[in-house]
Amino acid sequence: MNETVAAVARATAVLGDRARPEVDVGALTTYRVGGRAALLVEAADESDLVLVARAVAVSGLPTLVVGKGSNLLVADAGFPGIAVVLGPDLATVEVEGTVVRAGAGASLPVVARRSAAAGLTGFEWAVGVPGSIGGAVRMNAGGHGSDMAATLQSIRVVELAAGEDGAVPATLPADGLALGYRQSNVTPSQVVVGAELALAPGDRATAEAEISAIVRWRRENQPGGPNAGSVFTNPPDDSAGRLVDAAGLKGHRRGSAAVSDKHANFIQADAGGSADDVFALMVEVAQRVEEVHGVRLHPETRMIGLDWPLGRPA
Repeated sequence: MNETVAAVARATAVLGDRARPEVDVGALTTYRVGGRAALLVEAADESDLVLVARAVAVSGLPTLVVGKGSNLLVADAGFPGIAVVLGPDLATVEVEGTVVRAGAGASLPVVARRSAAAGLTGFEWAVGVPGSIGGAVRMNAGGHGSDMAATLQSIRVVELAAGEDGAVPATLPADGLALGYRQSNVTPSQVVVGAELALAPGDRATAEAEISAIVRWRRENQPGGPNAGSVFTNPPDDSAGRLVDAAGLKGHRRGSAAVSDKHANFIQADAGGSADDVFALMVEVAQRVEEVHGVRLHPETRMIGLDWPLGRPA
């Protein structure tokens, strides 16, 4: 029995029927391509995440928090560890006055619409981001002139690498998360299980009209189908999409992946395609942009089993 098989057996002994072996985790991403995870656990509550931490402690397996899979690319070779998704009880949304408490599994569009319906303003932008609250916290997601940092007050996390007895759920203030442009100090082994947002009183009709405008803009300017949204972060005072377009790469194809004809900072994957093709196209696009413009792009996409070869911008 090789070490990975033995580690999976040890983890399964802890997790029992909560763990499903050899699950196609690529299918859980919005690209709909990529490989399998050795184990997949759907956490119904925080106690399930504590159990995952114990499984990690006894097995040494790596973990992958999948969320909605909207900013995730998993290599065709798969993930040799424990992938975690959150169950519906960790996707609740509660509104109390101007405070919104959302489970990490709640989708951003749902939270945006619920907030607007409650007559609150400040989260309308999120209707255009097809991810979850947990993933949005980790990358400080944003759009339409705002981001999570603008309203986030605190988060609740479970540390999966804390050891067999150390995975105690904790509440962390937002000002300690080092929130920046598409980044935070939330680590890959920390599972965000909930967040508290402080919004402002507003007018329901105005907020819902703004949401409708954002949805309309998204349909007019961004492609549908299997993609993960913006591929590269915007460099200072410029747009990654503009740079890719100006480099003549709209529609450029690599195997089963192509740069969108509609928005050059989107890559679309063919049905039944390859995550490795998507990755190869990302690298090719970034190399070409650097050759043409002298600007190094950095991926916004979280890549699993794929090593970005170009380094971060200076």
